Amino acid sequence: MRIQHWQDAASLLVGAWLVASPFALGFSGAALWISIALGLGVVLFALEAFIIPSYLEEWGEMLMGLALVVAPWTFSYQQGSVTTSSVLAGIVVIVLACWELAMDRDFATWWHDRWHHRAG
Repeated sequence: MRIQHWQDAASLLVGAWLVASPFALGFSGAALWISIALGLGVVLFALEAFIIPSYLEEWGEMLMGLALVVAPWTFSYQQGSVTTSSVLAGIVVIVLACWELAMDRDFATWWHDRWHHRAG
């Protein structure tokens, strides 16, 4: 297991926060279970990046981040720390995933070959 990008380690920490946040901030109900489930999803994508490095897990992390951003309104969380934690964690996960994609040579090569050298 090797860390290729520091963003994966940071995503792992954000995922761990999401799993622990219901207990640290004292929220319950749907917010508790959604935070734990999405946090575990972020953790699994980050771990996958350590085991089988590719750019594909970043897309999964972006989806998890988007789900975290919209979850408070989709599931009618109470306002306050629950919403703030979910939205901020989602934004951080999305930014880290985009940052890693921008720095990943394999993805940059694929993107360049796919969109800039189309046979016409």
